[in-house]
Amino acid sequence: MTTRGTSLIPTAQRGRPVVPTRARWQPLGLDQVRITDGFWADLQDRNARTMIDHCERWIERMGWAGNFDAAVQGRLPGDRQGREFSDSEVYKLLEAMSWEVGRTGDPALETRLLALTARVAAAQEPDGYLNTMFGRPGQGARWSDLEWGHELYCAGHLIQAGVARARSVDDRASDPLVRVALRLADHVCGVFGADGDQRVCGHPEIEVALVELFRVTGDRRYLDQARLFVDRRGHGVLADIGLGRSYFQDDEPVRESTVLRGHAVRALYLASGAADLAVEDDDADLLAAVIGQVRTTLARRTYLTGGMGAHHEGESFGQDWELPPDRSYSETCAGIASVMTNHRLLLQTADPRHADAVERTLFNVLAASPSAEGTAFFYTNPLQQRVPGEVPDPTVPSPRASSSLRAPWFHVSCCPTNVTRTVAALASYLATADDHGVQLHQYAPATIRTGDLDLTVTTGYPVDGRIEITAVTAPDEWTLTLRIPSWATGAVLTGADGAELAVAPGYPAVPGPRAGQTVVLDLPVHPRWTVADPRMDAVRGQAAVEAGPLVYALESTDLGADVAAARATGDAPRRDADGRVVIRARVDSIPSHDWPYGVAEVSEPGELRDVTLVPYHAWGNRGPSTMRVWLPREGVQEA
Repeated sequence: MTTRGTSLIPTAQRGRPVVPTRARWQPLGLDQVRITDGFWADLQDRNARTMIDHCERWIERMGWAGNFDAAVQGRLPGDRQGREFSDSEVYKLLEAMSWEVGRTGDPALETRLLALTARVAAAQEPDGYLNTMFGRPGQGARWSDLEWGHELYCAGHLIQAGVARARSVDDRASDPLVRVALRLADHVCGVFGADGDQRVCGHPEIEVALVELFRVTGDRRYLDQARLFVDRRGHGVLADIGLGRSYFQDDEPVRESTVLRGHAVRALYLASGAADLAVEDDDADLLAAVIGQVRTTLARRTYLTGGMGAHHEGESFGQDWELPPDRSYSETCAGIASVMTNHRLLLQTADPRHADAVERTLFNVLAASPSAEGTAFFYTNPLQQRVPGEVPDPTVPSPRASSSLRAPWFHVSCCPTNVTRTVAALASYLATADDHGVQLHQYAPATIRTGDLDLTVTTGYPVDGRIEITAVTAPDEWTLTLRIPSWATGAVLTGADGAELAVAPGYPAVPGPRAGQTVVLDLPVHPRWTVADPRMDAVRGQAAVEAGPLVYALESTDLGADVAAARATGDAPRRDADGRVVIRARVDSIPSHDWPYGVAEVSEPGELRDVTLVPYHAWGNRGPSTMRVWLPREGVQEA
């Protein structure tokens, strides 16, 4: 819609992590959408006050930032610290800083960002190559280990940091981080172009970065290189490994795949890059292939929380319906990658299932990772914890990804920096625009400004399902489109004229309110039981509690006993007067046996009583506990 010469479609790229040149719906940036209060504002505040600083301190302490200084001073490889991919953690931190400076204009953070950028830039070689693990005397040759070396993966994260910086500053042409990213991208194109090295990286990431750099610069070399990487993959261009070529998606071409497989983060990063490439190439077949893979994965290989990756070995997807709760890997980075991919597909398809996936994963994977203080993180996200964890030493990095409590840092710390860059850019997932109006996908108290439209969103979501959208200024005619989540049976939409309309899950559109008017959406966020597809053997006969987009968990902290012995009744879960979610449950007495088969399951049923559940994202914040999401449930007849 164009009114008084002002289009609601944003023409600039400022503040937008994803900027497709064509889309059903165009994203709005951090300069147009501001989260003002509530759940996500609290997390963004924690990120700004604590999480970014925490990551910066640990990256310095671990010596990962110091690797760049050692490169300049000729102290490599002897003084190099960290794994082969540790450079990427510095780059993700720079991206988080870039989005945060773009969001808040924090001058102190800007100073630190520029100082860290200068250290990285000083280590860049004259031809643009930049990596502290390869290429010097005593190190492996450049590009000598594409299966495991992560050189292109690291390059991709630096380029994404440069893209974030370019979309956050006024003078991107002279910005040092942007210049470093451009020089490295030019080097990559020179080495891996059509007549160059025909291999790909064992860890996809460079693909999505190059497409976004093309969108920033308009230079088709970057798009062409991304296409080469996507089209080469799946043709056995990397050496086979014990985990198989599916681990790094080199077992079958992207266009021929029907479901995501192998290492979950790698598969989802590749899907994001392939989707972006398909959009810019106007390649309907490639886009359809990615959409099919993601939708099949959502239908068969995704946990209730939105988590992806059922195997600890290879951090990988399992087979269809193979989703054991206690062995769920569900890496935080895989959740973030799922958000990236599904957001991109939403922009192209306007299909609400992708926005539903984004919401589920944000609330139950991303939000679960950082501690309440923002100084410890989950790397993996199981849906059942069988043994109470040990409180980690806050001064020691965890050697294990599958730590039983949030750890301050990890020897492989991809997740904390990934969380910080995502949280800083959260507002970009809330709303989009087209020629007819504005679409709201994720609900939070916010202000939304685009063209001559100025909206405020007021809500207590996700605990309160009432969402009020008020127009401060508005054109005479425009359309407001609102997502009704798939779980929201019985939602009611009240238009600016006061008329109530029962709305089914999907994307209903109503006339946008004029200045001073309000549209109200009421979503049913009461607690409910959820059961799984009967082909999901691991949780057959069990049920989980959800309320709105939140998955709930039972902790031994509230049960007063190991959750392994808990059994819920068929009574409906409820909220009590204090807003807590409560179920009726018993703790059974189960005797020990010499042989655990052919004996009665329960010797003495426990007394039924009320038990409080916690949102899954908050579990483990009160110390060691056992925990489970899926509960044996008695007194119901399963369909």
